[in-house]
Amino acid sequence: MIGRLNHVAIATKNIAAAAKVYRDTLGAKVSEPVPQPDHGVTTIFVELPNTKIELLEPLGENSPIAKFLEKNPSGGMHHICYEVDDIYAARDRMKAEGATITGTGEPRIGAHGKPVIFLHPKDFVGTLVELEQA
Repeated sequence: MIGRLNHVAIATKNIAAAAKVYRDTLGAKVSEPVPQPDHGVTTIFVELPNTKIELLEPLGENSPIAKFLEKNPSGGMHHICYEVDDIYAARDRMKAEGATITGTGEPRIGAHGKPVIFLHPKDFVGTLVELEQA
């Protein structure tokens, strides 16, 4: 069911400093920051030959990654995103398998402008999983 790895998301308190590490130290192509008010984060994408790294910084006090950063003040891997051919079929399969879909269970538009759902870490080896329509 899952397709290619779309991105690995890393939460950080300072997205500019994190972007500098990827751009200046590692020599990666780094996008400009984009506020995502619907998701409570600012994102930067680091382009790699075979996937992307998504840098996440809280946007506002009610950001969903604020608690993650309280527990992990240095930041760290927040979630992993896989592509799926059909987000609704993937959602229905996950429900049938007993997986917990966060939020309402309905796909939302993600940072790439495509429908996404998130699967609870308790069902996926302690890792928050994002599924994104390919």
